[in-house]
Amino acid sequence: MQDLTQLMTYQPLSTLLAGRNILVTGAGDGIGRAAAISYAQHGATVILLGRTVSKLEAVYDEIESSGGPRPAIMPLDLAIASSQDYDHLAGEIAATIGPLHGLLNNAASLGEMKPLAQYSSETFEQIIKVNLVSNFLLSKALLPVLEQADDASIIFTSSGVGRKGRAYWGAYAVSKFGVEGLMQTWADELGDISNIRINSLNPGATRTAMRQQAYPAEAPTSNPEAQSIMGAYLFLMGPESLAINGRQLNAQPQ
Repeated sequence: MQDLTQLMTYQPLSTLLAGRNILVTGAGDGIGRAAAISYAQHGATVILLGRTVSKLEAVYDEIESSGGPRPAIMPLDLAIASSQDYDHLAGEIAATIGPLHGLLNNAASLGEMKPLAQYSSETFEQIIKVNLVSNFLLSKALLPVLEQADDASIIFTSSGVGRKGRAYWGAYAVSKFGVEGLMQTWADELGDISNIRINSLNPGATRTAMRQQAYPAEAPTSNPEAQSIMGAYLFLMGPESLAINGRQLNAQPQ
């Protein structure tokens, strides 16, 4: 696939991810849920990571009932997780599942929609931890497991406000700028020496709870459902994206 502006319409084979193990953060709902189900539908064994076990169990049941490979549930609250928690998670994956072929860093919190001068310092620190620090700590801990695969992909979830700042988006925008810097730095470091490719993906306006929180007056039906933008998520996890590294990509036309 050469035209990366058409990722939303990418049509993969049903066996695209057969034999691959992929971890999805924020897998309980929204884009994470859609990605986990889509990956499983295309053959992947999915590791469901999130803080609400009941939501992860619902995704687990949906994957199993549709005949996908049996997923794994690994609960973790990114707001309080330590580096030791991420190391333990990586060790558990290595011991029970094996090489990791993909990591979708998707989980995020919106924070406060207000001027930075009025922003709570506690909320600012929490949003940076969930949206940025967790991406670093989890990816760092999982690098050895990802390097065990023949090829592996890390997707960092970006945002339009992480590529061009916008008033009132506060710590969320700052965290997404940080995610872009993290992706670019890591991709440049690993580009010539590793089997791991690293890219960022902006999902664009999508029908999710976070979108409704940010735009309460917007009609939800004006945006596509998360499932309809999965082409980009599948492409970046599959073998056709082996040469794509260090790119800022969009799941929808901008």
